Amino acid sequence: MSLSSAPSGLPADGRPYTHEMVVVHRVFRRESALLPRLVRAVPDGASARAAEVSAYLTDYVTGLHHHHTLEDELIWPLVRARAANEELVVRMEEQHGRIDATLTAVAQWAPQWQRSADSVAGQELALALEEHRLVLLDHLDDEERLVLPLVEEHLTVDEWDEVGRRGLETLPKNKVMLAIGAILEDATEEERAYFLGRAPLLGRLMWRLVGRRQYASFCRGMRAPLTGEAGR
Repeated sequence: MSLSSAPSGLPADGRPYTHEMVVVHRVFRRESALLPRLVRAVPDGASARAAEVSAYLTDYVTGLHHHHTLEDELIWPLVRARAANEELVVRMEEQHGRIDATLTAVAQWAPQWQRSADSVAGQELALALEEHRLVLLDHLDDEERLVLPLVEEHLTVDEWDEVGRRGLETLPKNKVMLAIGAILEDATEEERAYFLGRAPLLGRLMWRLVGRRQYASFCRGMRAPLTGEAGR
């Protein structure tokens, strides 16, 4: 299989490859599960470590916000206009609102915990993150089950690809390798080949020469406190 070919299950020629979204959703599923565990693993008063986890949390929230903004701007209007399913679009928009509400609760506790690494604030933050994840998973499940088939049917390849292009534009250059690593971490070999095949040659070379090690090092440092947890 060449790097430029797509994994099995690719829709018929001329239709959007919506499985890309499923792969991206895995990142949010994984990271939303890790975050409350990382917060709880910070010792009381360990403010330097709390700052590291807080920066990680900020990147997660920023990434999720951009992801949902792109859906609000580029996907929902087209589904609303072409699929004649106003109820579903309203449902997706309302779910985005509920997710935003959970992140408001996260934002209420995160600054206090970041400053002090206080265990009480940390527990409240972890609980808020767990509530966020429950709401997020409901949305991701519905989106994959109900929306992506409509996207495949009603959007053009160019319209779908614009979502990915705009997503890349929002990434700071120093975060690109970490973002690629996050997408590839739980991908199958076919999915990895597809995503890397869509990257420019320079990007693929940078990933192989620098990015893989950078991402692996980042994960080791960030997740080290979880290594001995039961159920890993």
